[in-house]
Amino acid sequence: MVARRKVAVVGVALSDCGRVDDATPYALHAQAARRALADAGLDRSLVDGFASAGLGTLAPVEVAEYLGLRPTWVDSTSVGGSTWEVMAAHAADAIAAGHARVVLLAYGSTARADVRAGRRTGTLSFGTRGPLQFEVPYGHTLIAKYAMAARRHMIEYGTTIEQLAEVAVQARANAALNPEAMLRTPVTVDEVLAGPMIADPFTKLHCCVRSDGGAAVLLAAEEYVRDCRTSPVWVLGSGEHVSHAAMSEWADFTVSPAAVSGRLAFERAGVRPDEMDFAEIYDAFTYMTLVTLEDLGFCGKGEGGAFVEKGRLRVEGGELPVNTDGGGLSAQHPGMRGLFLLVEAVRQLRGAGGERQVRRRGDGSLPRLGVASGTGGWFCSSGTVVLGV
Repeated sequence: MVARRKVAVVGVALSDCGRVDDATPYALHAQAARRALADAGLDRSLVDGFASAGLGTLAPVEVAEYLGLRPTWVDSTSVGGSTWEVMAAHAADAIAAGHARVVLLAYGSTARADVRAGRRTGTLSFGTRGPLQFEVPYGHTLIAKYAMAARRHMIEYGTTIEQLAEVAVQARANAALNPEAMLRTPVTVDEVLAGPMIADPFTKLHCCVRSDGGAAVLLAAEEYVRDCRTSPVWVLGSGEHVSHAAMSEWADFTVSPAAVSGRLAFERAGVRPDEMDFAEIYDAFTYMTLVTLEDLGFCGKGEGGAFVEKGRLRVEGGELPVNTDGGGLSAQHPGMRGLFLLVEAVRQLRGAGGERQVRRRGDGSLPRLGVASGTGGWFCSSGTVVLGV
């Protein structure tokens, strides 16, 4: 039996992102993958594991073929936005057990360009089969499900719409420091509240941008770290959890599946939430950030509103910088955005954040611990990964 090995992220990259009208999703996968391999400095021949979801009839077989890979370990787990944290956990376990040596995670989407070109419409529903058949006929869209959960939190704990708007304001402040972000102009709480209503209580700026883009992450066994051109970022612990598909089966709209995945990840990493130097959190809507902060243990249940309204999420001066690149609310959101969280977390831990680089409070040193937590569906699933240097 092979002894369990330590696993590190050795390469990360984004493809061209934002407004990309002249590329296919396959091309964005390939562009991000090439850049991640170049970032790591590893030869493609070492990649014997591949994970991808969301593209092709036989994902990830078609994407692997497009990239010229013939992996002996593969994962196509698809649980929405949390897919990539779950896949990273699976990949780390496979590498640690000796089933793979180097695993590539890759994603690409032209969600924005497809809508503009008329190749697809806005995603109002995920389908009408299975348990969803009991909700879709009544117009219960994806956005409406998140909005209803947010309203429950407001009723239950007194969370205000101004507090939710603060999440968007602080995400935009972080995006202003990121030259790759789609939206960089600062906004105010009043401007968030004055926007067109999308799904009560969410106005437009409570919702993520629609963009094109891709990302790739390369994980490797510890013995390959010395051959890389980058400093390793170690996978310390992970957790995953699925909650519900039908809203009627969700026991409490104010508790996300991150309450379980986060607890498992921190326990397995042997660290506490208050030791994190930053957090990268899936933020298709402002409420996702607020409730995930609670469920990861950064504040108590029902205290998220008070926690975010004090500017704590900002890179500049914040106690817990969150979504340091601007997140899905301002940087980019090409669909299943969880892989972008891992890319940004690794960049921060390497000290490669540029103008948005997080510094530890007190001594101004580079961060040592960070967490990435992805959410899928309408709080249906969660994957959380703790990373460190």
